[in-house]
Amino acid sequence: MSTLEHSFEDVPEKYKTLGGRALTSNIVFDEVDPTTDPLGPNNKLIVAPGILAGTNAPSSGRLSVGGKSPLTNGIKEANAGGLSAQKLGCLGIKALIVEGQASGDNWYNIILTKDKCEIVEANEFHGMGLYELIAKIWEKYPNKPGIIGCGVAGQKQLTGAGIFGNNIENSDPGRYAGRGGLGAVLGSKRVIAIISDDTGMERPKPVDQELFDTGRRKLREALNEHAVTGAIEKDGKAYGGLKNYGTNILQNIINEAGALPHRNWTEGRFEGAAKISGEAVHELVDKVKNKFPNSTAAYNHACHPGCVIRCSNIVPYEENGAHQVSPLEYETAWALGTNCAIDDLYYVAELNRVCNDMGLDTIEAGNTIAVAMEGGVLEFGDGPGAVDLLKKVATDDEIGKVIGNGAVAMGKYKGVSRVAQVKGQSLPAYDPRPIKGIGVTYATGPQGGDHTQAYTIAPEILQIGGKPDRMDVKKAELSRAFQTTTAYIDSTGYCLFIAFAILDIESGLNGMVESINGFLGTEVDVGKYGADIIRIEREFNKRAGMTAKDDRLPDFFYKEALPPHNVVFDVPDEELDKVHQE
Repeated sequence: MSTLEHSFEDVPEKYKTLGGRALTSNIVFDEVDPTTDPLGPNNKLIVAPGILAGTNAPSSGRLSVGGKSPLTNGIKEANAGGLSAQKLGCLGIKALIVEGQASGDNWYNIILTKDKCEIVEANEFHGMGLYELIAKIWEKYPNKPGIIGCGVAGQKQLTGAGIFGNNIENSDPGRYAGRGGLGAVLGSKRVIAIISDDTGMERPKPVDQELFDTGRRKLREALNEHAVTGAIEKDGKAYGGLKNYGTNILQNIINEAGALPHRNWTEGRFEGAAKISGEAVHELVDKVKNKFPNSTAAYNHACHPGCVIRCSNIVPYEENGAHQVSPLEYETAWALGTNCAIDDLYYVAELNRVCNDMGLDTIEAGNTIAVAMEGGVLEFGDGPGAVDLLKKVATDDEIGKVIGNGAVAMGKYKGVSRVAQVKGQSLPAYDPRPIKGIGVTYATGPQGGDHTQAYTIAPEILQIGGKPDRMDVKKAELSRAFQTTTAYIDSTGYCLFIAFAILDIESGLNGMVESINGFLGTEVDVGKYGADIIRIEREFNKRAGMTAKDDRLPDFFYKEALPPHNVVFDVPDEELDKVHQE
């Protein structure tokens, strides 16, 4: 971006078997100085589709975005669905590396088409809301391209900014690689959008077509069979949990477990949880569709082409059936709802829409509003006030800048010490005091506070792939196993939610491995592949200045007992350190 030039390069041999997170983290490790300013010209933003992106493997269209995080000051990969991974896969682009920093006042878009890259002036899109922006881009580029980029929050270089992606219908910019402030990295380079058009291209070809096809069929069958990822109905009754209720099926489950963080992490249950749950969204969609048959309201909605899990949704305005937001995920409903004591589905969805429009990570935004509420900026439960407060991010108001920079910034601004974060990144929707394994993951994962690094909720709460005691403090081995396997899945292009089926159904696990090996034409060791990713991510963080002290939770988790179980996080430091000793 410093010279507004581009080049195409052949994939180096060392990267041949890498994709997604493996590729973003390896390029960052190889090419970015760990001590560099994350918002300076020497940081790089890496966009890499997963290995299988563009193929017809089930639920394989995930995209990784990586760089040095301005929020954690360490390495970061954020993952999303949408259109772009499939488009890039079909274009034959293994990775896009955005480096340098444009000077002057102009803003730019990057356009990728068959054998061509263009860097074009895009001042007309600067400061524009993202709902308007994606609509105008499809008007200007009528081949229905994939779009990723940063909104006004990223253009302002606020560290709570994510990378947005358009959904299949281009009705919402809500497919976010949201975490770590990578939207600010793209904004620092004066790039608004990266547009990918695969017109004239074909699907990428597996090296071993027979093995690839055998594997993808096994995985598809396992996904359709499993109760979490399976068909929407079976024997005339609702069956697949994610197709019917989306990720927000967890709102009631985690609430019942007494591990749902409420009122800025002071309580483990919320009496209003059911009002903003996946079941509530399901009921609203059915009600609206009955009244407005042409409404686009939906559950059982795909986050990217080829998704068979279909856990996404389109939440409508109840009064007219129009599109309000897509998707309303569990983490978002929790962060903007439960944690802020807001139990009105309308306001939770509207807060989600504001985040999508401005380019904010909803987990970071929700935690930030909860800290602001504790700091007296507004009352807990004030939905209208929260909407007004969040909109200040797009203004020159001082508190808008603080909100856009995340929960740690808000804690300092208002003198609030209870800030749920690790390595500067806000924690997601599972309290680590009654679920010890997820706490170990928060503390020791190289990405900062992030549940998707090792989703131990599957065995600890859902009893999928095992039945460990969630209160047991011996969780180093569990977290390590999940961290390494997840790093592999994040590299394949597969959605992390295939884990439910592959943990319980052996043929599904075999199918995943066979599809990857068949595509690459070589056998990949899943454990070593994932462990190598974790190793370089931790080494980058070490060189950036992180120590074992950064692999810890905030003090209040160790000192403040969480009702209703009245427990603290009592995993000893030796157990945390053990995660990466082997």
